[in-house]
Amino acid sequence: MEARAVAKYIRVSPRKMRFVCDMVRGKNVDEALTILKFHQSKGARILEKVVKSATANAENNFELDRDKLYVSQAYANQGPTLKRWRPRAKGSAYKILKRSSHVGAVVKERE
Repeated sequence: MEARAVAKYIRVSPRKMRFVCDMVRGKNVDEALTILKFHQSKGARILEKVVKSATANAENNFELDRDKLYVSQAYANQGPTLKRWRPRAKGSAYKILKRSSHVGAVVKERE
């Protein structure tokens, strides 16, 4: 049995989010939340919310035991990119890509 949660259209690039996802994948839920709470990146705060939501889904919807839960998957997929322009020399323009991501977490019960 597994429970999942997804946060979409988050204004952090997926490349930066994947570093945070790699830190908590495979850890117990309480240990993962402790790691995310004390990590100072913006992505850690976002992933902390997603893991808490997935844990609440597991407890309330599927009646799983919180002490046995672990983060089986944590992922950050590419979302839509905002395209902006910055003026440069000689009347040209420079493209700025403001990337976004869809962040998800899946928690399962250890057996």
